[in-house]
Amino acid sequence: MTARPLGTSHTAAVVVGSMIGTGVFMTTGLILPDVPSPALVLAVWAAAGLLALCGAAVYAELGTMMPRVGGEYVYLSRAYGPALGFLSGWVALTAGFAAPTAAGAIGFATYLHAVVPGLSATPIAVAVVIVFTAAHMADVRFGARLQSALAVVVVAVIVVFVVAAFTVGHGNWSNVTSSLTIARPGGGIAAAGGVAVALVQVSYSYSGWNGAAYVAGEVRDPGRTLPRALVLATGLVTALYLALNLVFLYATPAAALAGKKEVAHAAAVALFGPGGAVLISSLVALASAGFVSAMLMSGPRVVVAMAHDGVFFRALGGTNARGAPTLAVGLQGALAIIAVLTATYDRILVYVGFALTLNAAAAVVAAFVLRRRDPAAERPFRTPLWPASGLLFVALSAFMLVFAVRERPLETGAALATLIAGGVAYAMWHRRRR
Repeated sequence: MTARPLGTSHTAAVVVGSMIGTGVFMTTGLILPDVPSPALVLAVWAAAGLLALCGAAVYAELGTMMPRVGGEYVYLSRAYGPALGFLSGWVALTAGFAAPTAAGAIGFATYLHAVVPGLSATPIAVAVVIVFTAAHMADVRFGARLQSALAVVVVAVIVVFVVAAFTVGHGNWSNVTSSLTIARPGGGIAAAGGVAVALVQVSYSYSGWNGAAYVAGEVRDPGRTLPRALVLATGLVTALYLALNLVFLYATPAAALAGKKEVAHAAAVALFGPGGAVLISSLVALASAGFVSAMLMSGPRVVVAMAHDGVFFRALGGTNARGAPTLAVGLQGALAIIAVLTATYDRILVYVGFALTLNAAAAVVAAFVLRRRDPAAERPFRTPLWPASGLLFVALSAFMLVFAVRERPLETGAALATLIAGGVAYAMWHRRRR
């Protein structure tokens, strides 16, 4: 694919849109039972943001070194060979993009239902996937402009919401210093496990920090554009996430949010009354729509890269006259619809968070491998604070993965089963190609 229609603003919009979805508006209530302190909740969001920034810096190096579409698939193929590259692409296709697309659609339907209670959630979730699948199947430039517009609107409304919350909202700072009285049997190990699972869940909300890497082959001047888009957009979203969570915890006591998915709605009712809650629920629905759009823009590029390399069906690598990978987008949309019809939001959260953390950690380790094996390779951008930034990412990822297996064996087992299924698929494909 030789055309490079995406500039810095479009690429940054992919990152912002890939990150700001339903997660930040729905996750805090789910992690409060595991980390029953508002201060610790904010610390978890900050730690996940630091993890994302470290990862974004490493991916900026890898992306400028290998400016192709495909993200981790490209990096792991070069570092470890085609088998692990295929597994990475398989995880990206299933857990990395199809499942998050479904989660975003479910979040859209959940918050739209809060605005218009008469609407049925599942058909709405399916409909939003269909609409954005059609948009990104049509024209890559139209999809990029649509993504940029959605990202700008979402960021602007979040900033207005945060400012209004602290200036005219009816919150209380004592809520931020309160704690829940939830005891976890097992002492320090159990507490560490709770924090690790919370990090996995929160990492889902940050998971789009690598969004620009998947469209690197369509980015103009990737040596300059990719680092700017990845690092600056990730930093912006991290700041927005911390501000939003501070608003949620300022608005209402932690006990009132624990276990709830619609934390933004509950906070808005406390801050502004029912009218404000309708406005905020509309914002979350809009952000969720932008997230679904971003997933359907960046995800299919992994399939395209695999098809071009001959490790997946070649027909999926084709594009239409306007540069859109029609069949690849359609495949992801179909998988997302299946996930909408069969999964629940909270289980998707852990499943996706675990799988993507594993995938990203493997890519960061690949940066170490390539630094050692190909020290003279052209690297237009080098990761700042290397190797400390890479080691921090790997260490935090290992902490999350180990404890997630202990605490949530069903969801992590499903993620590992996805890897095994990918291995079987690769073996069958390799045998067929002989």
